[in-house]
This record gives sequence, C-alpha cells and structure tokens, in this order.
Amino acid sequence: MSGTGSREDRVGARQERETPSARDRALAVLRVRGRALAVALLPAAVAVVLLAGLLTSHLLGAGWDAARWVLTPLAAVVLLAAAAFGLAVVRARPAVTPTVPVPESAAPELYRLVRELADRLDVPAPSAIALTPDCDSWLEDRTHPATAPPEESGGPSRGGRRRTTAAPVLVIGSPFLWWMRVGELRAILAPVVAGTGPSAHPDIAAARRFLRGLDAAAAPPEPGLGRLARAARAATARLARLLLRACRVHAAEMERGVAAAAADRAQGVDYGVRIVAQEQIGLAYAGWDRLLTRVALPAWRMGRWPARLDVGVVAALTELSRRDRLADGFTSRLGERPACDLLEEPGVIDESVSLLAARLFHGGPVAPGPDWSPVDWQAYPEEVVDRKWRTEAARLHRVLDRLGVRRTPAGGQPDGAAPADAPYGSGPTLARVIDHFAAGGDALAAGITAEVAREEAAAPRPSAAPAGTDPLLDHGPLPLFPLQPPRTERELLSDHVTAMVCCAAMDTAGAVPGLDWLDGPALLVDGERRTDLGSPVLSLVEDGDPEPLRHWLSELGVRAEKPVRLV
Repeated sequence: MSGTGSREDRVGARQERETPSARDRALAVLRVRGRALAVALLPAAVAVVLLAGLLTSHLLGAGWDAARWVLTPLAAVVLLAAAAFGLAVVRARPAVTPTVPVPESAAPELYRLVRELADRLDVPAPSAIALTPDCDSWLEDRTHPATAPPEESGGPSRGGRRRTTAAPVLVIGSPFLWWMRVGELRAILAPVVAGTGPSAHPDIAAARRFLRGLDAAAAPPEPGLGRLARAARAATARLARLLLRACRVHAAEMERGVAAAAADRAQGVDYGVRIVAQEQIGLAYAGWDRLLTRVALPAWRMGRWPARLDVGVVAALTELSRRDRLADGFTSRLGERPACDLLEEPGVIDESVSLLAARLFHGGPVAPGPDWSPVDWQAYPEEVVDRKWRTEAARLHRVLDRLGVRRTPAGGQPDGAAPADAPYGSGPTLARVIDHFAAGGDALAAGITAEVAREEAAAPRPSAAPAGTDPLLDHGPLPLFPLQPPRTERELLSDHVTAMVCCAAMDTAGAVPGLDWLDGPALLVDGERRTDLGSPVLSLVEDGDPEPLRHWLSELGVRAEKPVRLV
C-alpha cells in the first residue's frame, strides 16, 4: 500500500495542522452547548439519585420524600422544556442569502475552474455555485433540511428531509463575473474556495450548525401566532440570544482562524494576480454602487427594471476608469477574456440577477408584469429619463394648481387660477414655476411631498407569495437593503424643478434625454452633457433667486414661456 494515503486522509491531516486556533474556538463553542445541556440535565440527575435512594432504602424520611416530590416534576418540566428548545433550534430555518442559483449545465466552464482550483488547494470543491448582486464572494452552508433542495437533502424519508454533509455553496458577486478577467476571478476566488477545507472539519462544522440554529431560533416570533405560541417562541428566542452572547467571542475568533487558514493555504495560488485583482474589487464596488443609486433606482421608481445591470456595470466602470486618474490603464484589461464567458447564457443570468437586485434594493415584484417591465439600456433615455422628467413636471404643475397658482399661457400673461382638475396641455410653462419662486411661495415642497406619498400609497403592491415560497420574505419586509434614505422635501422639490427645466429644454431648445453611466439621467445639448444646471436650480429653490436660472436658459435658447408636453 502507498504510504501517502488517500486524498481524504491528506485533507484531514492538513486540516488538523492548519486550523488549531479555529478548532480550539469551535470546541469552546461546543463547550457552551455542553454546559447548557448539563444545566438542563442537572435536575433530572438529582431526581434520579433521590429515586435510587428510595429504591435502595438509603434516602428515607420526610425531608427526602419532600425533595423527591419537588424535584421529580421539576426535572420532568425542565427536560420537556430543554427538549422543546432543542427541537426549536434544530428545526429553525437559518437565514439564507438571496441568490440566483447557477446549475452546472448553465456554467460548465465555471464549475471546471472552481474544481481545478479546489484540486490545486487540496480542499473539497463547493457543492454548487450561486450569484448575488453584490461585490463580495463567500461560502454559505445550505445543508439544513429547510434550505437544501430535494436532490441535495438525501431525498425524502420517514422522518422528513435529512440534514446533509455536502460542501458549502460558493456565492460569487455577479459584478465580478462581468468586470473581472478569468485569471483575476480565479485569483480572488482562491482564498474563498480554500475555506472549504476548514469548513469540513467536524468540530468547526458542528459549532457552525449550533450557531446557525441559535441565530434562527433567536428571531422574533412571526405574526399570526396565538398568545401561548408567541410566549413560547419569545422564551425560546430569549434563551437563544443568551447562548449566542455566551458564544460570541469564541465564534468570532473561530471565523478569524478559519479565514486565516484559508488565506494561508491560498498563498501559493495566483498570488501576484490576486494583488492586482484586489484593486479591481474596490473599483467594482464604487461603480456598482453608482450604477444602482444613480441609474437603476430612477428606473425602479418608474416601474421599470434595467435587465442588464451587470453589462451596465462594465460601462460604468469603464467610464469611471476614464474619469479617474487612479484607474488609468485598467481598461486595457478589457482585451482579455471576461469571466462572464464562463457562463453558457450570460444574458439570461444577468436578467435574473438584475431582477433580484430590484427586489433586494427596491422591493420590486418577484416577476415582471404590466407595471413592472424590463428596459434595455438603449431605450433607457426615452423610456426612463424622458418619462421621469415629464412625470415630475406634471406633478409639479398639479401641485401648483392645487395651491391656486396662476398659469402663464403661451403669450406670457398670467391667466386666472386654474381648477384642480384642469388639463395640463393648455399651458404648463417653466415661467409659471419661476414666477412662483420669485414671489416667495413656500408651500410647494410640502405639497409635492404629500403628492408623492399619495401616489406611492395608491400604487399597486406586489402580490404576496405563499408562505415559505419566497425566501426573501424570511429576512423581513422588502426592500431588505434600501439604497438611499427617503428624499427630503427640498430634495424632492429640486428634482421636480430640474425635471421641469429639462422638459422645457427638450421641447423648446432641441435638447434630448441621455444616460450617464455614473450619474444617471442626463440632459444632452448638441450631443454634450450639461452638468451646470444644479447650481441655478438651487439658487431658485433655496434663495428664490431666478436670475442664475434665467441666464442659463438664455444661454441655451430655452423659451420659459412656451408650454411643455407632459405625460
């Protein structure tokens, strides 16, 4: 027989050498579990001793009899409570990161790259791959019966689905696949994949299962439970949080030890490329954040969702590289093979990730519909930017009508106050807005805020998914990660005035709507983006000074007295 042993034996021996600190901390977590179990068994142990003393005629007398009468039912109650708590911890559904699963048939080359990487690192390969709309990558254990798909859970059994021992799932940030080159992706995934080695250690795996169960059991009771059930769940949650606090330091040290062991194991794999790729991670995060907040969010608010966010992040990062001197030279990488080529149908995956991003960051519906339709980047200026500006301009004039502000017809002379239901094609002009601010009106901001709130309250809500079928709802109300706090009254007012100015520029001076990959909706005049509109609008809104804006309009030839087209 060979003296080298099997691969499993080598991996196990290497785990013992590389993870002593993490293993010690895992044992400390398990000792907390053991002490909790000992406390639960202590009354039963004492009751057994007392009953044994009775049977052997050693512990007799009124005092011992009283102790037996008290401790025996107490031990039974404590054992039942401990069993109920243990069952609640075992059955609690752990939180699972919302992701887009990537089956091997959809990305055979990506799976091959990850398996080859695992072979080089001498660790188990991840059991599956999933994508997330975020700039990060990690391993996630999905072996709990409530989260593993039927084919991975050992199949049905008499006692229900069984817990599996499969390797964790590799979760990859989707922007990495589109921005990173193949070699860069392999380099940044090396430390992540290396983590499957420590994760397979039985003590570390047991400690993580215990912590995940406690974390799931510590969640507040869901609404709709009866009073007794809510009280039981609340007691379970309090005890789970107590045990989590006892394990907190040990769990953090265990995870740091696992990360250190994985990083040490990955040192010899593409280390030089990884140093360069780390710079790309920071760039990708900056571009992804700008794309979501400046480009995607306006579309989501209009009931449209960009269906190619990952393609958009490449354009955004290319533009960022062009503008930022620190990013000079990064675009030269674009001639190399992108990691998204490892997918069989990148467009299909990109669309799924884009829809998930809309749900996570905006709370959109689970599927497209009449009020929630995709939009291509080519159609974004016309279907999102133009519509956004005209919708906000119409809202601005609607509020002015409610405030009784007189309209300015095409001739430039104000007519009488318009009724609240007056048509808006007969004279919604920019001059009316400017004159209102010049006269010192201050109720417009509150009116627009109230109007936006009414429209949002009247908007159709996504239909609720059946219980247990939408994993995102297990994390709390949508959106899970709002991109921005609610806009203030002044911000809303400035946005609406800017929209009105842009509508006037488009209708009277030949300007067109455009898309800036880093700043979102843009006004194009003679093919060039105008970035100098913000200051004149703020002077009008904040100070009531119309002169800077009038000068800007005159420079572009915008006719403020001409009516504009609204939605």
